Amino acid sequence: LVGRRDNIVAAITAETQRLAMARDPFVRRDIGRMIGVLRGRRAAIEKEIAGHISSQQALAEEAARLRTAPGIGPAIAAVLLARLPELGRLDRRAIASLAGLAPHACDSGQRRGRRHVWGGRADVRRALYLAAFVASRYNPALKAVRERMQAAGKPAKVAILAVARKLLTILNAMVRDQRNFA
Repeated sequence: LVGRRDNIVAAITAETQRLAMARDPFVRRDIGRMIGVLRGRRAAIEKEIAGHISSQQALAEEAARLRTAPGIGPAIAAVLLARLPELGRLDRRAIASLAGLAPHACDSGQRRGRRHVWGGRADVRRALYLAAFVASRYNPALKAVRERMQAAGKPAKVAILAVARKLLTILNAMVRDQRNFA
């Protein structure tokens, strides 16, 4: 269901971009109707995901726990439940690497390259990036992490990825200890 939702969101994005380029009135109306249909399908899929989560007590409890964290809404909670079942079972470094948020060395021989975030599960990384973007605006602790990194000269995207890694560490501990965000 989460994968199908991702497909529909991608189709909505594609149609929205086509709408911006379309000049013919008929084509614009047709694309607008298609966007409406796709948004309806997205709502139906999201309702189905919510029903699936609420039908299983363990999933419902974990989703409710995840949603207490800043930046985590129903869609991101669903992605984490579906695509990162190891959450709460691994240490912070392993879960960050699995989610694609751990910096990896790009060294070769004597050369020491910069560290880059790569590998892991791209859909989880994308979801956590979006959550971190929101959380770093509204949560004082995560906002301080972002501001400290940007004050040190780091680019905004690097700072948000660091916040995403911090948020993932917090979520991992929350699930492991079965506690809500404090």
